[in-house]
Amino acid sequence: MGDLVTAFAPGRVNLIGEHTDYNEGLALPFAITEGVTVVAEATGDRRVRVHAVDLGAHDDFDLDRIERAPGWRAFARGAAAELTATGARLVGARLRITGTVPRGSGLSSSAALEVALCLALLALAHEDPPPDIELARLCSRVENEWVGAQTGLLDQVASLCGEPERALRVDFRSLEVSPVPLELGDWSLVTLDSGESHANAGDAENGYNRRRAECREACEALGVDSLRDVTPEMAAGLPWPLRGRAEHVISDNERVEQTIGALAERDLRAVGELLNASHASLRDCFEISTDAVEAAVERLRDAGASGARLVGGGFGGHVLGLFPPDARPPEDALEVEPGPGAHLR
Repeated sequence: MGDLVTAFAPGRVNLIGEHTDYNEGLALPFAITEGVTVVAEATGDRRVRVHAVDLGAHDDFDLDRIERAPGWRAFARGAAAELTATGARLVGARLRITGTVPRGSGLSSSAALEVALCLALLALAHEDPPPDIELARLCSRVENEWVGAQTGLLDQVASLCGEPERALRVDFRSLEVSPVPLELGDWSLVTLDSGESHANAGDAENGYNRRRAECREACEALGVDSLRDVTPEMAAGLPWPLRGRAEHVISDNERVEQTIGALAERDLRAVGELLNASHASLRDCFEISTDAVEAAVERLRDAGASGARLVGGGFGGHVLGLFPPDARPPEDALEVEPGPGAHLR
């Protein structure tokens, strides 16, 4: 590799299994063709100069003294700091960041950015990246400790391990990743913008971080390490809202396995029904939907979707719909297909 490298990391759609990753559960995401590209050029000094093209914004920091910064600047600083902590000998760089994943959409633009930054910085320094799961953990630390969103590993694993025409069954207890054929035939998967952007780190009381804290509280009340170990009977004894949080995780873990079975049988109508059931659980038990999200889900169903649900952290973003061959998605919907995982170009 020379003094100029380009790294691409895809966003992801999570077909089913939402808010299960940080509860050691199951999920079925797939990488998409939209993502984030980082072009890195060596500068010969110890500074990193970042140009976020889509934001029209810049940052500049010293590799030998990386200070924290709010907002989008936390990503490059956190990536450089976490890589350096592993022993990587990074070099000064100019980073040019562009993306095709809408920010705040629930399609994981943040994980794609973290992964692309790490691959670019490592390649420019002639350093081999760690194994995918190890790199996913590092990117998750950037998200948790630098950006301030207490997300799990789902987004990073999907971005790194994606395969064309495959979803990924991810077991977040064992961290085993198994490809699952996603053969849609004449059916299609689309996402639709609810018109309401979300920010995972933005609402400490009612947002993503609060839901994660409630899952921990449910575990403490039941004396277990993870909601993966909770049965419906155990969850029934919890007070609300902890009961709802546990019930959603239990049922969505089951829906992941049911979806894999339906895909194997080419029963896409059953997959649609499972998407609808997951959405109802996220709305009623996990309480992360909004009026705008509900309106977007109804638009997809009114257009003929066999199933539709919110995706991502909730409180806005995009919704996912599964359409049979005889139905036409709304014109502003985006068709999504499984694509390859992160790579150098």
